Amino acid sequence: MTGPRPGRSDRRAGASTAAKPASARTLGHGQEVRLIGGLWRRSKLPVLDKPGLRPTPDRVRETLFNWLGQDLSGWRCLDAFAGSGALGFEAASRGAAEVLLLERDAELVRQLRSSQQRLQAEALRVECADAVSWMKRCAPSRFELVLLDPPFDAGLQAVALAAAAPLVVPGGCLYLESPAALDGADIPQGLALHRQGRAGLVHYHLLQRNS
Repeated sequence: MTGPRPGRSDRRAGASTAAKPASARTLGHGQEVRLIGGLWRRSKLPVLDKPGLRPTPDRVRETLFNWLGQDLSGWRCLDAFAGSGALGFEAASRGAAEVLLLERDAELVRQLRSSQQRLQAEALRVECADAVSWMKRCAPSRFELVLLDPPFDAGLQAVALAAAAPLVVPGGCLYLESPAALDGADIPQGLALHRQGRAGLVHYHLLQRNS
């Protein structure tokens, strides 16, 4: 794996009901979000009209993939709380070899699979599953990138982070959105904070596993 590319310069098992910065454009009876880079740049993903379901804000996604580098060729990625699928589809759009989206809401799963088929996203797979339970069962050192945006009101950030940490390969990355900034005590052993930022109520973090 070549990086986040660290050293360079400076959703969901169920929908979050906490307020987050709006990044989806309003439609007549729903919303949509546009992918911002890669093969499917400017393609639209529907955002179902579910209370509190919001995609990761555009500028946060742009910042994240600037940190990671725009080309994720060969990467294996997990979007553990997929929701709208914005994070996982962005990774696939940038050439990731394998992207697994986990989502426990059956209606959201159907919508994600519909978007997958429409975009012919052959590297992307959608699974109906509880994200934390799935990660606890998964073999370690499986993914170059794990994306975590758990429901803000469910208090899952710590347990999701602990479950996800062993899945990251040496040198790989873990991304977390949360309602509060991480401090050193929150970070599992073997991971280090690489970058962090804030957009409104969203604190976002990129961690890297030691090589």
